[in-house]
Amino acid sequence: MTFPESFASSRLLARRLQPEDASEIHRMHQDPEQMALLGGVRDEQQTAAYMARNLAHWSRYGFGPWLLIFREDDRVAGRALLRHLTLETGDEVEVGYSLHPVFWGRGLATEIAGACLEWARTDLRLASVVALTRPDNIRSQRVLTKIGMQIERQIVHEGEPHLVFRIRFDGPAVDA
Repeated sequence: MTFPESFASSRLLARRLQPEDASEIHRMHQDPEQMALLGGVRDEQQTAAYMARNLAHWSRYGFGPWLLIFREDDRVAGRALLRHLTLETGDEVEVGYSLHPVFWGRGLATEIAGACLEWARTDLRLASVVALTRPDNIRSQRVLTKIGMQIERQIVHEGEPHLVFRIRFDGPAVDA
């Protein structure tokens, strides 16, 4: 099953991550404010690894990260994703997002994360989706709560404490 390579919410266009987006992703990875609660800034090698891993995810699963374009003026606003994630309990599908700071506080993270969850529920027909956030990322926790996710537990992921949020969907589950 494949997701759309692009879709739109009311204010954002989400398009499939492409190899030519590496410089834009690296620009995000270099922003200390944007990356403060995402593990810190990343160098070119880390961005290249991110790109390789996420482009391969699209090839393998038919879904993954999207680059977000602010529809009002065609500026890159950030990125969003649905992707497989291995946790201590096994394979999960996570929803994620990261916006340039200039786009914070406008409800865009809630808008795009909610749209991603709708794709996960209707197209992938998943039983549940998770999201990870650091305990000090209160803004992200508010977004996740607004889209119907609840804190499930605290874990250590990639050497850092994280909260695992989860939403469960009604109906039959299909493996993605």
